[in-house]
Amino acid sequence: MTILHHTIEIDGVETFYREAGPPDAPVVLLLHGYQSSSFQFRHFMPALADRWRLFAPDFPGFGYSATPARDRFSYTFDGYASFLERFTAALRLTRYALYLHDYGSQIGLRLAIRGPQRIAALIIQNGDIYEDQLGPKYEGLKAYWASPTPGGRDRLAAAVSEEGFRDEFVGEVAGHLVPRISPDSGASPGR
Repeated sequence: MTILHHTIEIDGVETFYREAGPPDAPVVLLLHGYQSSSFQFRHFMPALADRWRLFAPDFPGFGYSATPARDRFSYTFDGYASFLERFTAALRLTRYALYLHDYGSQIGLRLAIRGPQRIAALIIQNGDIYEDQLGPKYEGLKAYWASPTPGGRDRLAAAVSEEGFRDEFVGEVAGHLVPRISPDSGASPGR
């Protein structure tokens, strides 16, 4: 099945997305996790595209989408949900299932709350659903937001480095299971 690659402008933000499936099929909107992009669905989409119409956008600041300045885009769960409302409107998607993964779960759930009549189904995989919106692993980020120091910025830079992402993927995985994690994730030991 062919995957099409598009770019559309949403409120001045160049937005990349992948599309597959028959135009008349039920729609599934695939929302990626953190630190990912629509690339994570590159093998998943062909497996479903025989009976579903699939859309997988790269959120602003991720993948091939633009990274607008903070004064032009709200990099919050609510900001991303507003962005997705405009994205689905631009593509004339009026009813769809939401596939929510990781970071995308908070965004998609907000989208669903804003327009439940548009939601045909929720598919949640490894969704972060916290009472306070962010779980314990985000304490360092919240501390930096409260007091943005150079040392805090250095700790954040380390967290999003190659080594930091590797630790995110395999830091809590038993050593004998690490070889099962694809090196495509950037988590492979010895890379």
